[in-house]
Amino acid sequence: MFTMRKNQLLLLLALIVCLPLSAQKKRQNQEAETKEETPAYLKSSTYSALSFRSVGPAVTSGRIADFAVHPDNHDVYYVATASGGVWKTVNHGTTFKPIFDRQGSYSIGVVTLDPQQPSTVWVGTGENNNQRSVAYGDGVYKSTDGGKTWSHKGLKTSEHIGDILVDPTNSDIIWVAAYGPVWSDGGERGVYKSTDGGDTWTCVKAVSDYTGCNELVMDPRNPNVLYAAFHQRQRKVFTYIGGGPETALYKTTDGGETWTQLKGGLPGGDIGRIGLDISPANPDVLYAVVEAPDSKGGIYRTQDGGASWSKRSGYYTSGNYYQEVFCDPHDVDRFYIANTYFQISDDGGKSTRNLGELNKHIDNHAMWIDPNNTDHLLVGCDGGIYETWDHAGTWHFKPNLPVTQFYKVSTDNAEPFYNIHGGTQDNLSLGGPSRTTSMNGIVNSDWFVTSTGDGFETQVDPTNPNIIYAQAQYGALSRYDRGTGEYYYIKPMEGKDEAALRWNWDAPLLISSHDNKRLYFGANKLFRTNDQGHSWEAISPDLSRQLDRNTLEVMGKVWSVDAVMKNRSTDIYGQMTTIAESSLDENMLWVGTDDGLIHVSTDGGQNWQAIDNIPGVPELCYVHQIIASQHDKNTAYAAFNHHRFGDFKPYIFKTTDAGQTWTAIQSDLPERGSVYTIAEDHVKADLLFCGTEFGAFFSPNGGTNWVQLKAGLPTIAVRDMEIQKRETDLVLGTFGRGFYVLDNYAPLRGINEEFLAQDAGILPIKDALLYVERTDIGLRDKGHLGSSYFTTPNPKPGAVFTYHLKESILTLEQERQKREKETENDAYPSFDELRAEDRQEKPYLLFTIRNSNGEVIRHMKASATKGIKRVTWDMRHDTPAPVVGRYTPAPDVLFGSAELGHLARPGEYSVVLSKYVDGELTTLTEPVSFEIKHLNQSSFPATDWAAYDEFVSKVADLRKAFSAANNIRAELNRNIRHIQTAIQDMPAPAQGLLEQTSQLRTQLQDISLKMNGDRTLARHQFETAPSIGSRIGRCEYGMWDVTSEPTQVYLDAYRIAAKQFGPVLQELKQVASQMESLEKQLELNNAPYTPGRWPNWTGE
Repeated sequence: MFTMRKNQLLLLLALIVCLPLSAQKKRQNQEAETKEETPAYLKSSTYSALSFRSVGPAVTSGRIADFAVHPDNHDVYYVATASGGVWKTVNHGTTFKPIFDRQGSYSIGVVTLDPQQPSTVWVGTGENNNQRSVAYGDGVYKSTDGGKTWSHKGLKTSEHIGDILVDPTNSDIIWVAAYGPVWSDGGERGVYKSTDGGDTWTCVKAVSDYTGCNELVMDPRNPNVLYAAFHQRQRKVFTYIGGGPETALYKTTDGGETWTQLKGGLPGGDIGRIGLDISPANPDVLYAVVEAPDSKGGIYRTQDGGASWSKRSGYYTSGNYYQEVFCDPHDVDRFYIANTYFQISDDGGKSTRNLGELNKHIDNHAMWIDPNNTDHLLVGCDGGIYETWDHAGTWHFKPNLPVTQFYKVSTDNAEPFYNIHGGTQDNLSLGGPSRTTSMNGIVNSDWFVTSTGDGFETQVDPTNPNIIYAQAQYGALSRYDRGTGEYYYIKPMEGKDEAALRWNWDAPLLISSHDNKRLYFGANKLFRTNDQGHSWEAISPDLSRQLDRNTLEVMGKVWSVDAVMKNRSTDIYGQMTTIAESSLDENMLWVGTDDGLIHVSTDGGQNWQAIDNIPGVPELCYVHQIIASQHDKNTAYAAFNHHRFGDFKPYIFKTTDAGQTWTAIQSDLPERGSVYTIAEDHVKADLLFCGTEFGAFFSPNGGTNWVQLKAGLPTIAVRDMEIQKRETDLVLGTFGRGFYVLDNYAPLRGINEEFLAQDAGILPIKDALLYVERTDIGLRDKGHLGSSYFTTPNPKPGAVFTYHLKESILTLEQERQKREKETENDAYPSFDELRAEDRQEKPYLLFTIRNSNGEVIRHMKASATKGIKRVTWDMRHDTPAPVVGRYTPAPDVLFGSAELGHLARPGEYSVVLSKYVDGELTTLTEPVSFEIKHLNQSSFPATDWAAYDEFVSKVADLRKAFSAANNIRAELNRNIRHIQTAIQDMPAPAQGLLEQTSQLRTQLQDISLKMNGDRTLARHQFETAPSIGSRIGRCEYGMWDVTSEPTQVYLDAYRIAAKQFGPVLQELKQVASQMESLEKQLELNNAPYTPGRWPNWTGE
C-alpha cells in the first residue's frame, strides 16, 4: 500500500512539474508568433555578406594610450589605443590582434592586468585626455581569459577612465579613477572601489560634478595606501577650461574609508592637471607634475608619503594632452614625463632633458620600463608604438598597427583603381590605393604623403588624380602636385585692413562638380577660386553668429581670462564646418557653422539666407555635414552633432524645399551615438548612409528606418564617408582604424521585401576586370619578409555574384531535428528513416556560368544555407587537373599553387543558380548577364582573344587527356607488380605468365619515358630531351597566368606534344588490353586477387 501511494505521489509531482513546462513552452511559441518581427530587409544580419574590408594604413599608426605587459612573460602585452580598441601581442610585437572590436566602446583610456592572475584583463574606456577630438567611453570591462571574451562591469556614465588598479593581494578588490565626462557636468566621477571583482562599485571619494580622478597610484607595500589626483576641467566646442580650485591630491591609508587632501608645499588656487607616480625604488617618494599659472606649476617631490612637498623645478606639460609620469623601477631619482618630446630627469626633478626622439614620432602618452633592463623601453605616442633597447639611442617602430585616426575621407578617379585620401590626427594627410593588382595586398609602401602636420579634409581634381588639395589645421591648404612632389601653399589671406579670419581646426573644402578648377573653402567667410587656388574671392560675409565665447558659461560660470588653459587647443568660435554645392544647379550653395547655423544661397553666393531654430535641433548644435541631393536641387541633408555639449543623440534632418522646412530622419538610429556624416546614393534617392560614433548605417527608405552595416567593421567612429560613384563603393574614414571599403554596395538598391520573398535570386552583377595578380615580393602572402610585414588583402579578381536563398535546404536529419525542437514528445525514427538519413547526399547550390554562345564555362558549388551571400568566380575555367590527387600547398609553402583552370576570355557571360537535392538538379533563377573586361596594363596584350582562347582550351584538353593516360599508366605499372606477386602465389605454372609481365613492364617503362622523360639520365645529372608532359606543362605554366598571345615556342610545344601523344596513347591502350587478358588467365589459374580484377564466381 505504501509503495503504491509513493508511486502515485511521484507521478503527481511529475505532472505538476511537466505541465507548467509544457504550458510555458507553448506560451513562448504563442508569444513568438504574436510578437511583430522586424522585416528581414531591416535586419543587420541580413547583410552580413556585404562586408567592409580594411585597407589600412599602418604606415603612420595612431595614438597609444596605455600598455599592460604580462609580468611573467614580457613577450605578451596589451595595447590600449586612444581610438582603436585594445590590441594584444603574444610575440613581442611581431604581430598584433584586436581583441575588443565587438564591445560598446572603441576609445580606451587604460588597460590593466591582475597581478595575481595576468589572464584577467581590465579595460577602462574613454581616452583619459581632454583634447578637442577626444572620444567618450561607456565604463569598465573585464576579461578572465586574456581578452577572448569580455563582460561590462559598470560605471557607464564615467565616459573617461584615468586608471584601474587591482589589489595585488586580493583580486576581488578593484580601484577605478573615474575621470568623468569632459563635455558636460555630472556622470560618475571620482575614486570607485569594488570588493567583489567589479560586480558592484562604491564611490569612496568624490569632489563635485566638475571634478574627476585622473590618476590613482598605490603603495606597493600596502594596498590600502593610495594617492589620487583630482582634476577640474571641462571642454566645450567654444572653449576649454583646464583647471580650477577643485584640482588637488588626496591620500587614503585605510583602503578608501577616509581621505586627506595633500597640501604641504603644493600650490593652491586654480590648478590644472596633476601627473602623479610613486617610485617603486622607494615608495615614500612620489613625483607630481603640476599644471598651473603664475609660476606655481612645476615638478614637485615628496619623500615622506605626501606629508610635505618640495618644488624641484618649474617644468610641466599640457594637461590637455599629456601630464603623465613614469618612475624608474630602480633609480629613485629617475623618472619620465610624457610630453611632445618625452622628458627624463635623473636628479629627482631638478632638471629635465629630452629623452631622444630621432626617427621616432613625437607626442607621447604611454611608457613601459623593463624592470630587468631599464634601457629597454616601450613607448606609445600619437604615431604608434616604438621600442628601444639602448635607452632611446635607436628606436624600432611597430609598422603593423593600423589605428590611424582620420578626420575626413575622399576619393579620386585614378585608373584602374581609385585612391583614397584623408587627413589624420597628427599623422599627415595621406593617399593610397583602394586596391591593387598585387596578390600581396596593399602594403605600407603603397601610401604617399600629401601634406604635413595634422591632416584634414582633402579633395582631388576629378580629372587629374595628381592634383591634390590637402591641408593641415586651421586651413593650411596646399595644392600638391604628385607628379613633381611639390607643395604649393594656397591658403587665402586677409587683404589690407580686413578683419582676421577664423578657421576651423578641420576647415571645409569642396571642389565644384561643375568646374574642376573651382574650389570652395570655408573660414568664417566662404571663399571661392575659379583658377585652382591662384586667386580667391570671398563670396559671403561672416556667416557665424559672431558670439563672444568669453561670455558663455562653463561649469556654472563665466571664467576669467586667467583661467587655466582658457580657450587653448580650441577653435576660435564661429566658423564654417561644412560646404555643399548642388550638382543640379551650380548657384545653389549650402554651408553650416560650428555655432549651429545653416545658410543657403541660390545665386552663387551673392545673397544668403540664414536657417536657425530648426525644431528638434538643440541650440548652438554643431553642423557637422550638409550634403545636397543629386536628385532634387531643393533637397538637402544635414547631420548635426551635439556631443561637444555632452549630448550624444543622433540628429539628421532633411529639407525638400530649399531649407524652408526640415524633417528629422534619424528615426530608429541608436539613442547613443552622435552622427558625423551622411551620404546619398547617386542612383536611388532613398538609399542613404550615415556614420556615427559607433558605426555605419544605411537606410533603404529615405531615413524611415536605419540598418547597421556591421560585417567587417569594428565598433569605431565613422567620421566621414564618401561614395566612389564609378565603382559604387562606400568608403569610410574612421577615427582610429583607418579606411574601410564596402566594395560594390549596389545590391542594397535591390534588396527589399519583394526580393527576399523569392525562393532564390541573383542581384545585378558588376562587370569584372580580367587581370593576373602581380607578385610584387616574389611570393604570395608576405613572402619572406616576416610576419610583421603589414598588408591588407586585395579583393580577388573575379566576378562577384550576390545571391539570396530564402530558406536553407535541410537534410532529412536536419528536418527531423527541427521537428523535434518544436514538439514535446519525439517518436524514435524508423530504421528506414535512419537509413535514408545516412544515405542522403548533402544538398548544395550550383552556379552554372556560360559564355555568350551558351557553352558551359564553369560550375561553382556553394552551401545551401539561407540568406544573402557573395561568391566570386575567378574568371577561369575548371582546372584540368585530375580529380584525384589535386595539389594544394600547405600554408607555409609559398612556392607553387593549386592548379587552376585557364583564363576566360573577355566578353559577355551569364550565370544561373540551381539546387541539387536527392539527385535532382533544379534551376532556381533566370540567367543574369555580366561582362568580363580586360584590364589592359600589358606591353604585349593579346590582340586576338579568340585565338588566345582557342589555344589555351586546346592545351587544357590535351592536359586532361594526358593526365588521364598518365594516371592509367601509373595504375597499370602498379598493377603489373601486383600481378607478378599473384603469379608467384597462384597454384599453377608461372613461367609463361612471368615472361608476359616482364614484357609489359618494359613497354610501360618505354611509354613513361616518352610521356614523362628519361629519369635515368636526369637522376645522373645529364641533360634530357623534353617529354610530352613537359611540353604540355610548359604551355600551362607559360600561358595560364598571362594575357598575351602564345609565342611560337608554345605553339610548337603544343603541336609536338599533341602529335606525339596520339601514338603513345594507342601503345598504352594495347598494354591495357594485354594486361586485361593476363588478368583473365590469373583468374582461371585461381590466383590471389589483384586490384581491378573481377572474380569469376558461379554461386555454386
